[in-house]
Amino acid sequence: MLTVALPKGELLKNSIRLLQSVGLDFSAFLDSGTRQLQIPDASGQAKGLLVRAQDVPVYVEYGQAQLGIVGYDVLREKQPQVAHLVDLQFGHCRMSVAVKASSSYRSPLDLPPNGRVASKYVNCAREYFHSLDLPVEIVPLYGSVELGPITGMSEAIVDLVSTGRTLRENGLVEIATLYESTARLIAHPLSYRLNMGNLSDVIGKLREAVLVRV
Repeated sequence: MLTVALPKGELLKNSIRLLQSVGLDFSAFLDSGTRQLQIPDASGQAKGLLVRAQDVPVYVEYGQAQLGIVGYDVLREKQPQVAHLVDLQFGHCRMSVAVKASSSYRSPLDLPPNGRVASKYVNCAREYFHSLDLPVEIVPLYGSVELGPITGMSEAIVDLVSTGRTLRENGLVEIATLYESTARLIAHPLSYRLNMGNLSDVIGKLREAVLVRV
């Protein structure tokens, strides 16, 4: 049986709609009354796992799921050993550097050497500032990173931005974009190569469904 890892949160609804378009129905996950973390598709072809977005590539990498849907931001940060298959063209956002709007910083290169940058995307932030040859201290935060500059703990943040509303409401402004992010279809590499569970057929249908939507 094919197992698909689905991300909790922003990407879930569109992920379920896409899978429904190719005959896999995991819409029970959208029922506010359910607490199930694993459900079968009505056709009996597959089952879905509902996990934190950061855990999707872990389940796929270790083979507990043959397919997964996850944001490129997670893949870029975690660098899991999975097959990157399809840009699903939803969940558009960007990884950005942001500072207090009242500060004098208008470019990352304006930040002071050895200044502090708060982020839950520690690897992405470190890689970016290394590419600029700007030494900074990366401060790991996993809650509201906007508080870093607000409280003076950090000069900047690196965070995922969608509409930018949260930044604006907290007096922050973007000064650089590291990369754009969308939802991606990933697969367990060995399962993909061996076409286990007729995986290539499902992937082909998903590719076609994405092309129709674009």
